[in-house]
Amino acid sequence: MLDGFDALVLARIQFAFTVSFHFLFPAFSIGLASYLAVLEGLWLKTGREVYLTLFRYWLKIFAITFAMGVVSGIVMSYQFGTNWSVFSDRAGPVIGPLMAYEVLTAFFLEAGFLGVMLFGMEKVGKKLHFAATLAVAVGTFISAFWILAVNSWMHTPQGFIIGANGQFLPADWWAIIFNPSFPYRLVHTVIAAYLTTALIVGAVGAWHLLRDRGNAGARKMFSMAMWMAALVAPVQIFAGDLHGLNTLEHQPAKVMAMEGHFGSHPDGAPLILFGLPDQDAATVRYKLEIPKASSLILKHDLDAPLAGLDSVPREDWPPVPIVFWSFRVMVGLGFLMLGLGLFSLVARARGRLYDWPWLHRFALAMGPSGLVAVLAGWITTEVGRQPYTIYGLLRTSASASPLDAPAVAASLVAFVLVYFAVFGVGVWYLLKLMGHAPHAGEPGIEAGPDRPIRSAGITPAPAVERGQ
Repeated sequence: MLDGFDALVLARIQFAFTVSFHFLFPAFSIGLASYLAVLEGLWLKTGREVYLTLFRYWLKIFAITFAMGVVSGIVMSYQFGTNWSVFSDRAGPVIGPLMAYEVLTAFFLEAGFLGVMLFGMEKVGKKLHFAATLAVAVGTFISAFWILAVNSWMHTPQGFIIGANGQFLPADWWAIIFNPSFPYRLVHTVIAAYLTTALIVGAVGAWHLLRDRGNAGARKMFSMAMWMAALVAPVQIFAGDLHGLNTLEHQPAKVMAMEGHFGSHPDGAPLILFGLPDQDAATVRYKLEIPKASSLILKHDLDAPLAGLDSVPREDWPPVPIVFWSFRVMVGLGFLMLGLGLFSLVARARGRLYDWPWLHRFALAMGPSGLVAVLAGWITTEVGRQPYTIYGLLRTSASASPLDAPAVAASLVAFVLVYFAVFGVGVWYLLKLMGHAPHAGEPGIEAGPDRPIRSAGITPAPAVERGQ
């Protein structure tokens, strides 16, 4: 199955597979942790049981998602040593401390308060439990901060010197962390995580509204999710535009690949909506384009010149077809999210938010779109950085370990089999949890058939007390 692939290609496939699998879980858990904090805060402020119901409902889902994110992330660190030892040796003095900061400031914070958040509602006061929930939510954000600082430095490296042995040595930590692309990448990624969570929550709410429009928990979660989609989707599109302009400044070849601009356009570049990029022939076949629109978007001037890939040595071109299409998947889904938010505003204005089946079906279909969009965005970013691991300084071909292809192939096959078996079961169980409707007296993680929930003065219904 993997005949004909050399060790470098197999190592890249393996890292792409494992990081793609891993990225889906933090993309959901970052937003879900904040959503849980909002739910618990609203419950403490209003005393309304529906917020506690939803908190307990989504807490179980968060626990499993967080666990799968941790487990899938551990594997990636080993690959730096096994498959990418040259990269680890040369970039380790910069990347190693940043990864250590992530563990010390974020993972320890999450791990320290996660137990209280999951199991402590009956054991600590309401305010302390809420503080633990906030700590976990803040921890997920700090984790994203450090990971994105590392990733952004690989795209826009600065604040370093190169030692005698070719290592990248830190010279200015402030410049390393707050490199030119980091603020844009952090904002764009974190908002994407919040939108991903909102779309999943909205899809679950829509599913249960299609079955029972009177379910209070489904109505509340759907309403909150649609507010998030309506308000945040346009912000994300704006943030994405700013990120694109920053990328044009620092990684122009990536933007050229995203736009499909093989040739330069001295009098205004067209916006290619669709087409089939042919990298060998350096052209986009069967293209549908809007004249000069790309110059308007990227330079805010219809006649502004834009350079193409013909101005870049061919050996420095990224894989154009992959970047071209992944970018369009991300942008297309972003505008569908905006459409869902606007649709929900119309339904809300007409008083039909909870009884408009077409809106609910649309929201249900959009449930996984956030996950697909963040994955497409990651592919655009990382494939567009090629052929470099550290942009402009260290090529991917010079970063890999001296391994034979069969060794890398064997580990890749093992990862594929184990990941689909283990995480397939995990995803199935998540869907099973989402498939049951939230109800008053929702049992928490501490509850069981012989131990009903009675915390915070909430007495469950008789059916819940019997564990039914």
